[in-house]
Formats: sequence, C-alpha cells, structure tokens
Amino acid sequence: MPSAETYMHRALDLARKGEGRTRPNPPVGAVIVRDGLIVGEGFHPKAGEPHAEIFALREAGGMARGADLYVTLEPCCHVGRTGPCADAVLAAGVARVFVGAVDPNPAVAGKGIARLRKGGVEVRSGLLGAECERLIAPFARHVTTGLPFVILKAAATLDGRTATSTGESQWITGESSREWVHRLRDRVDAIMVGSGTVLKDNPRLTSRLVEGGRDPVRIVLDSRLRIPEDAAVFAADSPAPTIVATTERAPGEKLSRLRSRGIQVLEVTEMGGRVHLPELLHGLGKLGLQSVLLEGGGQLNDAFLEGKLIDRVMVFIAPLILGGNDGRGIFDGKGVTRLADALRLADVRVRRFDEDILIEGEVRRCSPA
Repeated sequence: MPSAETYMHRALDLARKGEGRTRPNPPVGAVIVRDGLIVGEGFHPKAGEPHAEIFALREAGGMARGADLYVTLEPCCHVGRTGPCADAVLAAGVARVFVGAVDPNPAVAGKGIARLRKGGVEVRSGLLGAECERLIAPFARHVTTGLPFVILKAAATLDGRTATSTGESQWITGESSREWVHRLRDRVDAIMVGSGTVLKDNPRLTSRLVEGGRDPVRIVLDSRLRIPEDAAVFAADSPAPTIVATTERAPGEKLSRLRSRGIQVLEVTEMGGRVHLPELLHGLGKLGLQSVLLEGGGQLNDAFLEGKLIDRVMVFIAPLILGGNDGRGIFDGKGVTRLADALRLADVRVRRFDEDILIEGEVRRCSPA
C-alpha cells in the first residue's frame, strides 16, 4: 500500500496546477483515500472557485465517509467567497485528515484544524511540511507582511559569469533550462527588470509556453524613464499589464503618454539615484502581487541583496568557463568582506536540466517591512 507521503506528494502535484492563478488565495491540492485507493482529488484553480477539498469531496461522493483526506494546507474555517472547507469535511464524514502546512493567514492559523478535531476528526499535521510551506511561501509572505515574495533567478558559468566582457549572454544555459524558466514565469505574479536590461536586450518578459501559459505582470524599474516608448515590454500582443516604477526625475510628458496608453506608472521616492525598493515592494503588495521574479542585471540584483529583500535564490550553472576578470557577475557591488557575513541559503535543492544544474534555496532572513 502506498505511504502517506505518496498521497501528499500527489496532493502537491495537484496544487502546483494552480500556481500563479489563485491569488489572493494560495495554491492547494487535496486527495481522498479509502482502503488504499484514491477516490477523490482536486486543486484550487482560482479565487472564487471551490477550494481543493470541495473538488475532492465531490469526486469521492459517499466514499469520503470514513476515508482519509490529504491536503497541502489546513482546511479553512471562515466564510470568504466560498464556505468553510472544515465544515464540508465534517459533513462528509472524513475520518482522518493529514495536513501539510498550517495556514499562515491569521484568520485561520490553526482554527481549521481545531474545528476538525472538535468534530471528532483525527488530524495529523506537518506531513511533508517543508515542501507544503515552500509551495505557499509567496502567499505566506504577503498575508503576514503585505509584501511580495522576491525570487532572484540568474544563469551563470562555472566561473560565476553571467555575460562576457562585451556583454554577450545569449545563451549561457541550454534549451531545457530556458524552457523551465518560461514555466517559472507562468507561475509567478510578476517579473521585474531594470532599465538597463530593457535598453540592452529589449525583452518581452513573457512566458512563451505553447499551451495554457500565462504572462506575468511586467515591472520595469527606471528612475529617469530612459526606456523607449516602443519597448517590447509595452507590446499589445500580451494581455499582461506593464508597470513602470520611476521617480520624480522622470519627464512629465513621457509619463503622461505612457499613462494615456494604459501603462501603469508608480512614482516612488528616489534613494541614491534609484527607485526606493522597500517603498516599491510595499506598493506592489498593495496591488495584490504575491510573488516577483527578479531577472535583472548585476546592479539591480545587488541592490536587492544589499537591502535584504531577496526571499529565494535560483541560479542555473552552465558547464562553461569564460576566464579572465572582466566578465559580468550575478551581483555588481562590493559584497561582504568576511565569510561570516555572507548570505547563506537554507533548504537547498539541486536539479539537473541536461548539462545545466539549478541550485535553489530559501533566504531565511526576513525582508524589512
């Protein structure tokens, strides 16, 4: 008979189908098992639609009575757009519930588990807890701080270079790595670059998936509004909106023209000649954005690093060596002078994409609110 971990892994796989689409809710997956067989399963597809538990209970029908429920996140106990899932689980007669992560939302935060136990249901929490918490990290960050979860993604050679001394960077990684990055874009709320990246590469910042893909909100940081008005990020062939974050140094006429085209412009305080990042993140959080993928150059990456604003790091390492000292690095700054001050990642995962290796990990240090 499959293990409890096997069923929770299935619930996680289901939950990932909703990544990037459930905002302001978290992605959740649920599996109902009776006598060793899956009799119902589901995931939360988007806000306003039933939660994962409800889809699973509907599929299971009467087979849910006396069965086990595996759910990646604690069932809710409050009334929002839908009814409390904990009450639906009780009404269905589920005998045991295996919970991956406790809901970080203060409106729930263990209350759903308490309601189930009060109703006579055996509840076991923490099954594959680290993986379940990692899945909802953007939701947890936003619901507890109001800030989006920042993911830094970069590609580098074995000697740590993101481009040659002349700026050539396409392509350091292979095709399978680049395809996976487009899938990552499909799962985040927003993607962010600096004006330098737009001026150099003129990227579209889209997911470019063949089927079922969605483009993230595109954010460009440009303190002086230098990027051209016909830049690819403003292209009308993508349904994703573009947000330009700038300062009072931006030309007023250019601001007006961009806004007249429906482009959202956020005017942020200037700090050291740049957009004040903490203020910007607060503004993005107020717009409901829970996750931001940082795909900027070394200066932007370093500004986020210095500000302690990075929550997850994802670096692709390609089997290339550029040599010399003039190639560009992931971060463009002075860095620390002591190893003791280096940023150390936790919960490190390693995956291989053909010849490339992806190393990712969590930054446990909280960003300033």
